[in-house]
Amino acid sequence: MDLHRIKVACSSCNLRELCIPMGLAPEELEQLDNLIATRRRVRRGGTLFSAGDPFTALYAVRSGFFKTSVTTADGRDQVTGFQMAGEILGLDGIVQDKHACSAIALEDAEVCVLPFDKLEQLSRAFSTLQHHVHRIMSREIVRDQGVMLLLGSMRAEERLAAFLLNLVQRLHARGFSKSEMVLRMTREEIGSYLGMKLETVSRTFSRFQDEGIIEVKQRYVRILDPAALEAIVNHNPAHDD
Repeated sequence: MDLHRIKVACSSCNLRELCIPMGLAPEELEQLDNLIATRRRVRRGGTLFSAGDPFTALYAVRSGFFKTSVTTADGRDQVTGFQMAGEILGLDGIVQDKHACSAIALEDAEVCVLPFDKLEQLSRAFSTLQHHVHRIMSREIVRDQGVMLLLGSMRAEERLAAFLLNLVQRLHARGFSKSEMVLRMTREEIGSYLGMKLETVSRTFSRFQDEGIIEVKQRYVRILDPAALEAIVNHNPAHDD
């Protein structure tokens, strides 16, 4: 893992609307530019931080893709999330001053390092930044609740349909296609995240392809019928008998 101490200009970053600096005034952006003096590169398969590491910073993903995971009591790795450019890693460490999960790069990636003590100081000075940090935390809570809903009340096809729609929508917000994507995670990692066995994930992908909803070529996925995916997600289990 390479550590580069170079100036990162938030004010000119093409991810600024998805990241911390949203809505900041020019003078506030300048101070944030001074705060974020480090980028860190993480090679594919490398670890940004591990569960139990001291919490010192938040990390804004500048490029690449990450997964977060925890180790269960029986020694299995449980995937808890996937993060892409413009999203924040490390919020799990705030409560106990140490990270509760590990963050692993699924492809070569780069993050901007935001020292948390300095970020807190700046947030107290600029209410806009403080409000945005709170919004980021709230977004993570909502996302966690969404995952709990996936795992608690949805059937396998509903879980995978919701996952694909969420992923392509997040990618589209970053300027990518609204119908095509390359999955950076394996089928096994998708299954771990969605609480599905590998065979179930593969079988559900095949079913969606057979029904003409998606086209799949290894990790390439093209959504042919987004309305059909939406219909699967919004399916009412009460009519399932």
